[in-house]
Amino acid sequence: MNFPELLPLLNDFLRYREDSPLIFTSAEFWAFFLVFLSGYSLLYKNIRLRNPWILLFSLFFYYKSSGWAVLLLLFTITQDYLIARLLGKTASATGRKFLVSLSVSVNLLVLAYFKYAFLLAEWLGLMLGHEIPQYNWLAALLPCRDLLQLNTENILLPVGISFFLFHSISYTVDVYRKAVPPLKSWVDYAVFVSFFPELVAGPIVRARDFVDQLSAPFSLNKADFGKGVALVMGGLFKKIVISDMLSTGLADKVFDQPELASVLETWLAVLAYAFQIFCDFSGYTDIAIGLALLLGYHLRPNFNEPYKAVSITDFWRRWHISLSVWLRDYLYIPLGGNRKGKILTYVNLLITMLLGGLWHGASLKFLIWGGLHGLALAFHKAWMEAEKYLPFRIPGILGGLLTFCFVALCWIPFRAADMDVTLRILDKLRMIPDWTQLPLLLEAFSTALACLLGGMILHFLPWRWKEYLFSLCGKMPVWLLGIFCLAGMMLLYQFSSGDSQPFIYFQF
Repeated sequence: MNFPELLPLLNDFLRYREDSPLIFTSAEFWAFFLVFLSGYSLLYKNIRLRNPWILLFSLFFYYKSSGWAVLLLLFTITQDYLIARLLGKTASATGRKFLVSLSVSVNLLVLAYFKYAFLLAEWLGLMLGHEIPQYNWLAALLPCRDLLQLNTENILLPVGISFFLFHSISYTVDVYRKAVPPLKSWVDYAVFVSFFPELVAGPIVRARDFVDQLSAPFSLNKADFGKGVALVMGGLFKKIVISDMLSTGLADKVFDQPELASVLETWLAVLAYAFQIFCDFSGYTDIAIGLALLLGYHLRPNFNEPYKAVSITDFWRRWHISLSVWLRDYLYIPLGGNRKGKILTYVNLLITMLLGGLWHGASLKFLIWGGLHGLALAFHKAWMEAEKYLPFRIPGILGGLLTFCFVALCWIPFRAADMDVTLRILDKLRMIPDWTQLPLLLEAFSTALACLLGGMILHFLPWRWKEYLFSLCGKMPVWLLGIFCLAGMMLLYQFSSGDSQPFIYFQF
């Protein structure tokens, strides 16, 4: 193939296509990563060139993921970089409060516009008695809207907007609290916010954990290299083999048409979705952490075997840890935390989780999901107080079973298209299943149920076994690790469908 024949392919790769975002499970991403790596291998020792190279590819990655919204990302980066610099030069308490309030307010207004403007217009339309059409004012104001082919008739949610805005908010608040100094380099700050492995679906990285690495010499030992490869391959396995197969093979069929499913099918679908969303989200963060590790950067874990939790409080210490910690440090504690009495502690927990639910989307179902978890956290805190005076304790295994059942049932409104579907599924779950159907279901959903069993085994394996696998990969010769990756890729190719399914948390 000569160069003129390559031009259409190159043009197609460089152009943003809404129906084909750049995601970890696509061949296009790995072509992108190989090009990035070829330049990174020449620049990684030179910090002045390394960070601009990362930034260039991070911005391109986001452009391929969300098109024109890369301009919004650049606006957020520049705004909060400048505000943080001003915070570093401002001694007045009033001035510092104004600056941090400006940063937080603008970021939250941007988030509210894209996430909640449509819902607000719908509510206003219902109150006024006529439909209010959507209009994307932000897109209409951009001078290059024709060149970018922007649609002003709909308010489309940029991919991963919650994640990069939470990155930016935490930075300016930490600078205000003097927990971190303001960065002097715009490029370094831009890399912190837009670092492509974790840009669109987390984990939510804190400046105090990451920015010092941007100016540190490159460091990658054999153990970290092996662990990084294992995390990437394990994350791809979780997503392609388990999550996608559970989605297409069982969960989607029941959640999309619950009236056609039997009671037993419905129970199995609820269980399948619990492991689908875990393998999907934790699979993404495993890949993100693994890629970062291969580039010499350390990101904190975002999951810690959450379905092994023995209480709902324990669950939120294990599930989406970066969001849990963010909500605690920037919402729950500023509200008063547990410092203003028991009643207000329970109220603060409920408010935090309600807002955590709304963070996931402008929908009643997310509000219900967050509210249920908030009530459960408040109940558990009250129970722990009462337990001091009780002559018995709930065994850990029973607490774990109750916690898992509660979490799995709460995933129903989270996954269902609307509250009508949620109620229909819950109505099915009130009935007694017909266990004589089990052999037929085992045959009809054999692949999905095998993946469900595999996901459960993978999750409940002792952690020391997984650590042993990481250490084993770290000791392997590079050629043997290469064979392991090649065999893994061939296995993943056998399971992958023609169209890569987006990660669930891309919509948040």
